[in-house]
Amino acid sequence: SQSEQQIVSSQLECVQSIRDGVLEEAKCSESDRVTLFPQQGSGAETQTRSALKLMHVETETLYNKGDSEDLYVTDILYEREVTKREVTGADVTELVWRLCLAHSASYETADLFMTLVFELRHLSLEALRALWQRSSFKCRDNWQPLIDALPSCATEACVVLMKDLIASGEVEEDKVEYFFWSFAFIANPTSGMIESLAPLLKSPRASQSCFLGVTALVHRFCSAHSSCGVVPAVQSVMRTLGKFLGGNCTMKDPEHLSKMQLVLKAIGNAGLAAAALAPALSSCAALRSHPMEIRLAAVQAFRRIPCSLRVSDLLPHIWD
Repeated sequence: SQSEQQIVSSQLECVQSIRDGVLEEAKCSESDRVTLFPQQGSGAETQTRSALKLMHVETETLYNKGDSEDLYVTDILYEREVTKREVTGADVTELVWRLCLAHSASYETADLFMTLVFELRHLSLEALRALWQRSSFKCRDNWQPLIDALPSCATEACVVLMKDLIASGEVEEDKVEYFFWSFAFIANPTSGMIESLAPLLKSPRASQSCFLGVTALVHRFCSAHSSCGVVPAVQSVMRTLGKFLGGNCTMKDPEHLSKMQLVLKAIGNAGLAAAALAPALSSCAALRSHPMEIRLAAVQAFRRIPCSLRVSDLLPHIWD
């Protein structure tokens, strides 16, 4: 049948000449034939011939040892040349406009977006707030480049601006979730970041991503600061979680079950900072009147508290 006829046929032949392990010459011949109507024998054919020939071999390569002074070994992931000029809010505003005008699926757009992320890191909080007033517009397809770039900025000023936008309700709910989950990936969090985010935990509308994102930030901070328990910002977060927990996870009604599970998971997420809540967690796990899922969540909340704090002594034989 016609469907079984070969419409495209190609052939490639190459002859190579090698001497002493070195390719001296290569000649290739390629033919491609496209048959549109096999019954009529009509179609098109192309023939291509190419030749490569070794002209000469360098017997020695000059090497200047002085050139090695500018060389260094590094991980090229996310490496970018340091900006020499002073970045201003006007520069970044223009960059956002250029992003809006660029084609969404182009190399230019990707490069402009990375430039935006790196230049945001040079702006103060005041400059960022002014930038938001000028650049909070949406591009085609409702895209807001500034909203997408802020979570990758990872500076204290960017985190504070994100908190302001969350608190004021200026961003859509899915972007709010995006903000919270990004906090877990900030490599070098500061106490200022935690201080700015702590009040969000007290909101009745605080979501799971809010609790887990903020406590993940606390954990990363405490991993770099062993005495984080005395930092006021960390204490503020743990006090808020401790108030939810109470003395022994007592719940007013069954509707608070899921919220208590979330709080216990957030406490376990916080790690070293949760050491002060260990007695309350122990009481929570020991109380037989609690639902089993709450008692289990209380035990799991110990997972990041260091063994040096003798956690095992705080846990009674709750399963006896």
